Amino acid sequence: PIHLSRVSHRSNMSSAKQKSHPAHVASEELATEVVDTFLNIGELSNAGVNVADIDKLRQAGIHTIGSIFQRPTKALLEIRGFSDAKVSKILDAARKLDSNSSSSFKTGLDVRDRRKNVIHITTGAKSVDAILGGGIETGSISEFYGEFRTGKTQLMHTLAVTTQIDRQSGGGAGRVVYIDTENNFRPERCTAVAGRYGLDSDEVL
Repeated sequence: PIHLSRVSHRSNMSSAKQKSHPAHVASEELATEVVDTFLNIGELSNAGVNVADIDKLRQAGIHTIGSIFQRPTKALLEIRGFSDAKVSKILDAARKLDSNSSSSFKTGLDVRDRRKNVIHITTGAKSVDAILGGGIETGSISEFYGEFRTGKTQLMHTLAVTTQIDRQSGGGAGRVVYIDTENNFRPERCTAVAGRYGLDSDEVL
């Protein structure tokens, strides 16, 4: 998924910027999805973690590699049968699986390989896609700003649809959460965009 923000600002709509971000951010900030962070917790077995311990993590509500990093060590130690040594082993295994972990160094080759997983989502306009190097990147926060009635909201509606189309057509084959802080979401706009791409509007919504 991608995280988008629409901000009113006295500048041209054509201004768009993409910001890189850490894999782990404070709870009050926007958390963006990174590919490896959402690996199933079962992958820990490939890194030497006992299956019984993985089951205990699931029982504690931990189902992804990323969710391990979101829990304080104290909370992990409260899981029945988890000692300091066992928690340390689980964290080490999770870091090995999560190439985005901020606690480990990465080579240029590691970053290059991770970039291969980046998907570019079309904005519906070839000229804008070209400015952005192919479209909106996953694994980043993108902010669009411009004066009133320059198309920011329409772009958000378009991306809410194009994110769902197949990758061959410039989409991400994913789902969308639209956070509407100004009560501007209009389903009929998405319906129109869905028609342009030959999608079932009910499925899109």
